[in-house]
Amino acid sequence: MARYTGPKTKIARKFHEPIYGPDKNYEKRPYAPGMHGQNKRRGKTSEYGIQLQEKQKAKYTYGILERQFRKLYAEASRRGGVTGEELMKLIEARLDNVVYRLGIAKSRAQARQLVSHRHIAVNGNVVNIPSYSLKVGDVVSVRERSKSLEIIADSLASRANNYSWLEWDANTMSGKFMNFPQRADIPETINEQLIVELYSK
Repeated sequence: MARYTGPKTKIARKFHEPIYGPDKNYEKRPYAPGMHGQNKRRGKTSEYGIQLQEKQKAKYTYGILERQFRKLYAEASRRGGVTGEELMKLIEARLDNVVYRLGIAKSRAQARQLVSHRHIAVNGNVVNIPSYSLKVGDVVSVRERSKSLEIIADSLASRANNYSWLEWDANTMSGKFMNFPQRADIPETINEQLIVELYSK
């Protein structure tokens, strides 16, 4: 599937939760989209259907394509830990996600755009690949000539969240990837075990 650029509320309603963040439109209609909406009766969803839906939710939440997702899963399965938890750690280490977590961007889609347009550097070198995988100790910063961008200034002005695996320096507009997060510290409500079961078939 190509990266989704359509109505975000529709996707939030599909998964019955605001996966893109606070959404007033979702709050008004927190049920499945379609003309029959909340009155539509469906048969019991199969085990495969539940697993597939969880994978789709993760892909939409983080903005990851199927091929990228499969590569991340393959890498996670090669690691020694719990595959599902390793998968979430690898996803969290993506550059676009870290730019979002640091508060440089208000959304992951905006973070991808900033990275693609060469506004972000890793260890002092410009990186324009949103899926770039960070290593422990890497420093993510806003390029000097991009620090005055209104879109970045607005995002940092409303920056609220702090994450234990990231260290932010407001003076230099840079953040350090301290370590891979523990699953309990990742706020997304994704059941990664269902994804593992799906790929293990």
